[in-house]
Formats: sequence, C-alpha cells, structure tokens
Amino acid sequence: MIDRTDTLFVMCCATMALLMTPAMGLFFAGMVRRKNVLSTFLGCLVPLGVVTLQWLVLGQGLAFGGDLFGGLIGAPDWSMLRGRFEPRPDLTATVPGPLALAFEMLAAAFAAALVSSAGAERAKSWSMAVVVILWTTLVYDPLAHWMWSPDGWLRRLGARDFGGGLVVHASAGAAALCVAVAVGKRRGADVDSLRPHNLPLTAIGTALLWFAWLGFNAGRAWGVSTIAAAAFLSTLVAGAAGMLAWILVERATTGKATFLGGCTGVVAGLVGSSAGAGMVGPGVAIVLGAGAALFSHAAILIKSRLDYDDSLDVFGVHGIGGITAAIGLGLLAGSDLEPSAVGLFNGRVELILAQLAAVGAVVAYSVLVTWAILFAVDRTMGLRVPPEAEELGLDVALHGQRAYVMGDGERLGMDYR
Repeated sequence: MIDRTDTLFVMCCATMALLMTPAMGLFFAGMVRRKNVLSTFLGCLVPLGVVTLQWLVLGQGLAFGGDLFGGLIGAPDWSMLRGRFEPRPDLTATVPGPLALAFEMLAAAFAAALVSSAGAERAKSWSMAVVVILWTTLVYDPLAHWMWSPDGWLRRLGARDFGGGLVVHASAGAAALCVAVAVGKRRGADVDSLRPHNLPLTAIGTALLWFAWLGFNAGRAWGVSTIAAAAFLSTLVAGAAGMLAWILVERATTGKATFLGGCTGVVAGLVGSSAGAGMVGPGVAIVLGAGAALFSHAAILIKSRLDYDDSLDVFGVHGIGGITAAIGLGLLAGSDLEPSAVGLFNGRVELILAQLAAVGAVVAYSVLVTWAILFAVDRTMGLRVPPEAEELGLDVALHGQRAYVMGDGERLGMDYR
C-alpha cells in the first residue's frame, strides 16, 4: 500500500540524488586543463541522458525484472512506460513502483558517468556514448540484478551492498581502469604536470556531491525510518572522516595538506559509506570512510609506478574505495539495523566470505565485459581523438566552444590552455 510520507521522502531524496552526476561533472571539470572543461563535464552529463532512456526501455527489466537463468539477469519489464504505479514489493511496499525504479535509474547513470569520465581529455565523445550504452546494458544491469534483486545470486549468497559500493563504485572503477588503459595516456603525461586548472570548481562539485549523496543513501531506505536516519548520519560522518584521513596522511608524508587532497578525501569517504550506510552505526561509518580514503590515497600513489593514466583517479577513488567499503562491511557489520548481516569482528564469518566472493565476481565480470566492449568500439569507431584535436583541446575540436573567454588574450595569441 502506498504511503504518502514515504513517497514524498523518496521523491525528495531522488531530487537530491539527481545532483550527483552533474556535481561529479563539476568535480572532474576543475581537475582538467581549461581547454577540456566542457568535454569533461559533458562526459558526466551525457550519460545521465543516455542511461535515462536506456533504463526506461531496457535497463529496469534487466536489473529488476522477473528472474532468468538462476539469478543472473532479469526479464524485460516496461512497467514505468505503462504507468503502473502500484508498489514493487521486490523494492519497496510503500512507494510507487516507477518512483523506486527512477531512483535506481539515477544510480545507473552515475555509474555510467564514472566510466565515461575515465577517458577525459582524449576520448571521442560519440564513442564513449556508445560505450556507456553497452556497458550499462551488459555490465551494470546484470550486476544490479545480482546484488539488489531478491532473486540475484549474490544476494542469495548473503552478500550485501546497501548503497552501491559494489554495484556502482567497484564495477565502474574497474571499468574505468580498462578505459584508461585502452584509450592510452594523454599527450604530454610523461613530461608535463597537467595540473588542475580550477580547484574552486572542484570544491563546488565536492559540496554538491556531499549534499546529493545524503539523499542517495538515505533514500535507499525507501521511507522514513531508523534505517534512513542511520544512512544519513553514516554518509555525513564518512565523508568527514575521509577528508580528515586524506589530509592527515598527506601532511605526514609530504609536509603539506593539499586542497585537492581534502576534496578527494571527501569523495573517497562517501564511497566508503556506500556499501553499508543503512546497516552500520556512525562509529563503523567513520572507520569505513577513513579506510576508503587511506586505501584510495595509496592506490593513487602507486599509479605512477604502474604506468597508466587514470586522469581523474576514477579507479583509485571509486574502484578501490568501493572494494574497501564492501570488505569493510564484511569485517565490521554488527548493528541492530541489519540483524542478518554480522561481520567477522563480531563473531560470524558468513558475511565476509560472501563479500569477498561478491568483490571477485563483480570486478572480474566488469573487467572482462568492459574489455570486450572497448575492443569492439575501438575497431569500429575508434576510441581516441586525433593528436591535433587533443592538442587543440576537446572543447573546441569536438564541441566548437570554449569554457572561458579571456578577452584580448585570445586575440593576441596568448595560451590559456
């Protein structure tokens, strides 16, 4: 039976969650060179439009339709298009079905935007749009079924993922690593610093992300409840813990706590909150947020030694952070919020074994299928822009516009890249 209070609550949370994808676009846009600001932002915004339509036509059924093949995939389901507004018992008993599925749509769009952003400053926009459609259909939708559908095989195995630590972040992070390797390094990555051009823009994105993430995690409780309040508080404190952990380790290792590090720490902490936001208390959330930030920081330090160019650190922050969150939940869970999920440190081994199995399955599946998608798109459309377009900047080369008009500087031939 539809509950008006729960419906209004989820609708407000969905409105907040809608900001996540453009907020991440602002976060990333500040980190690139000014000649690629618009293309980087569009790398997040376009997936929001593409996945919205994909979800209406196909995604909702593959993720949450009737089970096929023993928990591997769902059947096509056009309930949103048909306007059937009764609740979906498999998701929530008190919120209209289309609203619940629309909320899930926003998670799919955010994951796709992370994958698309891994090719920032050198990938073809049309090619990445095709990659987004194929990745959402062939990778994200099945993984959502595995973990979030009652019939999914990983859920039946006992794995838990409250807000997308695995389904969204680990899967998208693993796919982003594939994109970064397949597209290759940016021109000059080995000799130029390629510094961020506008950190205040990244700060605005960070603030909006933190705000939107509160709605996203709380809304997954599907109503006004203790679980929603716990998810809200866990998200808030995990972001704070991630920021403090990042700047403290920077201060200890380099002598300086950087502004970008603080912003990145917030995002890493939010990723750390995702897997268990509505299933753990604030103390555990602090540990998960700080732990995700520390492991993400280590992953970014190691990146230079592995010789790949993940220009926006999607794998380092979201991939490693999501994996850390999922495993951390298996170790630390023990709250009364979810009696069936008790971690290793509280006396039960079943959850950590299920979480480890889920991490392995999600990452392996995402990597294998993403590589196949990238291979096919590269052979047919090409993944990378020509060298002259990359040198000019993707904003002008692909979109015919600049983010900033610098007055007489451009007329005088000054370089504002």
